[in-house]
Amino acid sequence: MDTTAWLVVAAIAALIMFALAAVLLVRVVKARKLLVDAGIPLRDKALVWAAVIYTVSPVDLLPDPVYLDDIGFLLLALRSLHTAAASAGLGKAKRTAAPVEIPKPERAAKPRPDVVG
Repeated sequence: MDTTAWLVVAAIAALIMFALAAVLLVRVVKARKLLVDAGIPLRDKALVWAAVIYTVSPVDLLPDPVYLDDIGFLLLALRSLHTAAASAGLGKAKRTAAPVEIPKPERAAKPRPDVVG
């Protein structure tokens, strides 16, 4: 392959990574909005963001080929967030609530002008 082909491949890879980063950024912003609206304590939200920063940072407790410390920290943060959400009452309503029945609008028997009765 010549240099032009490698540049095209690199440009396509960069565009794909940029698109994925944009999608992840949108999801993070939506998740942040949900966390703010849910009333979850700041400590649990900060733990999740610290776990994300730790996962991305080059500083690790274990060398990078071994991701056990990153995975463990993320799981600890997610478990803490799940516990905080459950104590705030999120998720319980979906399991215990009875199905909601949508009332049908009542139709008054109006005489139609085109029908002669």
